[in-house]
This record gives sequence, C-alpha cells and structure tokens, in this order.
Amino acid sequence: MSQYYPPQALNKDKPVQNHDIVVKNRKTIEITGVKHVESFDHEEFLLETVMGFLAVKGSALKMQNLNVEQGMVAIEGKILEISYLDEPGGDSSKGFFGKLFR
Repeated sequence: MSQYYPPQALNKDKPVQNHDIVVKNRKTIEITGVKHVESFDHEEFLLETVMGFLAVKGSALKMQNLNVEQGMVAIEGKILEISYLDEPGGDSSKGFFGKLFR
C-alpha cells in the first residue's frame, strides 16, 4: 500500500461512503464506512475504514453485526480504546505494519 487513492478516484459511479462512530455506554460501538475487517479477537478489532485503519480495544469484545454491503460493523463488549493507526499527512512509506508496531 504505497499510495492511497480515495474511493471516488477509483470508481466515479459509486458515492463516497461516510465514516461514523457511535459509542453507546461503552458497551456497544457502531462503525460505518468499514471497507474490510482485518482481524479481530475478544480484545481487539482492526478495521480498514474509508478514513484509514481503526483499532478498537477492550475486553470481551464480539461482533454483534456485520453488513459488508453497507460497510457497517457493530461490536459489543467493554470498549477501552478507539484509535486510528495512521497519521494524517504522516510517513506513508512505513506501511501498515510499520505503523502498527512503532
């Protein structure tokens, strides 16, 4: 992933998807704009969104809902941390794993 192309640059017929995060009582999180679920377990979910890679950390996490067509993921459990793994305007030459294990 040496160069990032916004979704509208790849397909002009498809509208750009919004990216929203809704946290309810730190027990449920609903995320839209999800392109791909990279990995998940009961302590961490790693999601590729239209705005970059997103990590959701917590305990007793489980996927409550996944809708690939709409790009929506709902996660249930105790939410401890939500963070993006890439920095806007950051060093894109590091790659995904370089950013993950800094």
